[in-house]
Amino acid sequence: MTMTPRALFFDFGGVIAESPFVALRRYEQAHALPSDFLRQTNAINPDTNAWARFERGDISLEAFDQAFLAETRARGHAVRGRDLVPLLATPVRPGMLRVLDALKVHFFLACLTNNLPVGHGAGMSHDETHAASVEAAMARFRFVLESSRAGVRKPEPAFYLKACDMAGVAPAEVVFLDDLGINLKPARALGMQTIKVENEEGGIDAALTALGDITKLDLVGIYRSA
Repeated sequence: MTMTPRALFFDFGGVIAESPFVALRRYEQAHALPSDFLRQTNAINPDTNAWARFERGDISLEAFDQAFLAETRARGHAVRGRDLVPLLATPVRPGMLRVLDALKVHFFLACLTNNLPVGHGAGMSHDETHAASVEAAMARFRFVLESSRAGVRKPEPAFYLKACDMAGVAPAEVVFLDDLGINLKPARALGMQTIKVENEEGGIDAALTALGDITKLDLVGIYRSA
């Protein structure tokens, strides 16, 4: 029997907000890059590459810019790291604010996000264009654990354990939602229930249906309500 959770942990981009991968794919198309070139670049040495070090706050924007340029040039297409940072600022899904409002009455809510040490406030990679909606979303959480401030990132197990310590729960008492399987696997290995949010038509509805089955709330109806 599935345990009723005490805490719900949410990724930000791709779950609460729209996925930045859409903007990254548009960038690839606009610059005649191979499909998934950027994502595949970040899959090489995933714990020590430029993106990983920037998300942990280990390097500056300038150092990231040059390191990512070197990585992409080595793969045949030179891309400046700083050119990608603005693409990560994605709009919050309005329905998710209603979902979070319904859930926070019953559960401990936290946001676990890999972000970059640029911009302002929680979810620092988000610029002023979406600042108000990001702030509204972050206000729904009991805490926001940011990789660039914590010095550790998903999918490192220490990131999830730190979140559990902050929430005062065991991993088995948590449901974690993320849009990347690589981030869900270690959470599941620690004992969390996990839900993948697919970034395609119907993906958010499917994830909210799964979470609704666990929480006994009509989350799809809440998400779709005007």
